Amino acid sequence: MTHDMKIIVIGAGVVGVTTAWYLTELGHEVTVIERLSAPAGEASFGNAGGICPSFAGPWAAPGMPLKALRWLFDDFPPLKIRPRFDLAQWRWLAAFVANCNARSFAENKARMQRVAHYSRHCLTELSAQTGIAFDLSDKGVLQVFQTEEEAEGGRRSAKVLAELGIAHRFVEASELAGIEPALKDSNASFAAGLHLPDDGTGDSHIFTRSLAALLVKKGCRFEFDTIVSAIETDANRIIGLRTHAGKLSADAFVVAAGAFAPALLKPLGINLPVYPVKGYSITCPIHTDAGAPLSSVMDEHSKVMVTRLGNRLRAAGVAEIAGYDRALRPEARLGLIDRVRNLFPAACDYAAAEFWCGFRPMTPAGPAIVGPTEFSNLYLNAGHGSNGWTQACGTARILADMISGRTPDIEP
Repeated sequence: MTHDMKIIVIGAGVVGVTTAWYLTELGHEVTVIERLSAPAGEASFGNAGGICPSFAGPWAAPGMPLKALRWLFDDFPPLKIRPRFDLAQWRWLAAFVANCNARSFAENKARMQRVAHYSRHCLTELSAQTGIAFDLSDKGVLQVFQTEEEAEGGRRSAKVLAELGIAHRFVEASELAGIEPALKDSNASFAAGLHLPDDGTGDSHIFTRSLAALLVKKGCRFEFDTIVSAIETDANRIIGLRTHAGKLSADAFVVAAGAFAPALLKPLGINLPVYPVKGYSITCPIHTDAGAPLSSVMDEHSKVMVTRLGNRLRAAGVAEIAGYDRALRPEARLGLIDRVRNLFPAACDYAAAEFWCGFRPMTPAGPAIVGPTEFSNLYLNAGHGSNGWTQACGTARILADMISGRTPDIEP
């Protein structure tokens, strides 16, 4: 068993900080390098807030390419492809389409489910151990279907969940308001729903920043505003990182840099199949308690997730494949507000909503890339897509065990 190594983790999002936590717990001397000035400033900042192992699954699914083509001409589609002169985009899209078959979908979903449920267990343990408050709630997640075709998809999902032994309940439209009372005032009409009682909600931004503060007390160092300009190698080892603040060396290195990992690794000859899939969110103070959801509602029709985080409402949606374009598109803001107001008309003063976008680091197949590389002391924890918050604790603990020469609790 390898103990007391000096380890550098690149990236202080929820994945990097949880990785640093488990490595520190195993006795290593950890430094976290972050190009921003605080933790959780990218994809961990404004995500949907769902901790949803029962939902974990790939976007590459049978029928998805045809849907994406249909959505090309919509103003506010769930998935928007903005073609660019970018080889990485086309290579990623080709691999994504290649995974849109029943066999790949089933394999990838099973892998993601296993890690996500393990991760939920790890997060529960970590919350109890640290006492961190991050608007954690375990009131379940309700998926709502507005058409009979969507309801049919829900029945298929229920069948898969039954095979995997995951708690769920397929409900008729008349039962939805019993689970989420505010839906009785909704302007949307529903065909059915799927209730996932074991899923939960929480704020990954607050969680990550609180965990980072605890890590500092345990002796972990954070170097903020530090950009890695090059990873230096000698034969099959990493010998250090070049940054504007000088060279940093360690015994082992972890890249947990989300959507920015491919650019770091490319000069090493590692072509990481991760592409930024941009998502948008709005956050607004809850105006009328009874008009807001108790927990989280996933609207299958628009693929928008609406979550209560304490006294705030968070709604997130849209998958835009458009490279590293940070533009906050007004049509996305209007589209999100429109969908959420349709579901929960009295919940918020929607004019006061804060608008945000971030890059989900997606692999074409779905599962994250966790483990060693061809360099003997370089490890990856990247490509979690829209499941970063759900899977972070699990992949972090698996990787920390691997690096420490321990057998992980589950096969990664």
